[in-house]
Amino acid sequence: MQLNGKTAVITGSARGLGKAIALKLAELGANIVLNGSKNSAYLDETEKQFKEKGYNVAAVKGDVSDAEFAKLLIKTAVDTFGKIDILVNNAGITKDKPMLMMSEEDWDSVLDVNLKGAFLCTKAAAKAMLKQKSGKIINISSIVGIIGNPGQANYTASKAGLIGLTKTTAKELASRGITCNAIAPGFIQTDMTEVLPEEIKNNYLKNIPLGRFGTPAEVADLVAFLASDFSNYITGQVINIDGGLVM
Repeated sequence: MQLNGKTAVITGSARGLGKAIALKLAELGANIVLNGSKNSAYLDETEKQFKEKGYNVAAVKGDVSDAEFAKLLIKTAVDTFGKIDILVNNAGITKDKPMLMMSEEDWDSVLDVNLKGAFLCTKAAAKAMLKQKSGKIINISSIVGIIGNPGQANYTASKAGLIGLTKTTAKELASRGITCNAIAPGFIQTDMTEVLPEEIKNNYLKNIPLGRFGTPAEVADLVAFLASDFSNYITGQVINIDGGLVM
């Protein structure tokens, strides 16, 4: 699964799952455009680490829910490396509360980053991909977008929305050689899941047939497959990576 000469943009890649994805694609030879929020305290250090490893990398701070920034992010890839071959819409935030306590701001901010941001980046990337008649778009959804989750009405709605966006994008762009697929991770060990109470973690663990939580590296491996030529005949699909939690 070599990606030599390919250029990948990974949103929300300053740390955590996005960073693991970016690292995997870089290891396979891709040029990498990292992204973090405009207030990211991690992006500069991550960019430095990639450069020290000898990877071709650029980094851009900004909010993917801003249309002009989404265009700038894709333009950076094209201006720096000549094209964009892979877009991974990974940027995401949570503001968990029971629905009756959830404010409009809680709802809007999560939908803006998680769903609108993916729409805007996809729209910007598609314009470049259409010209070259090739491209891979990979949306990081979640199993909670399939089964729901108490206290996460905003987050689950955004992840369910990503699945709908994936399928429509796949149908609209397939004739030009562009694929679009979604990955739905289950319980993956990240900073976001580490803050959950032990009781919730244990309840999840009881229901995972493989008997353990997943790792960011395992999700990154799946992204690498979908970004490679091995997946050229796969589009519009939602692939769960959850140890069998949802089946």
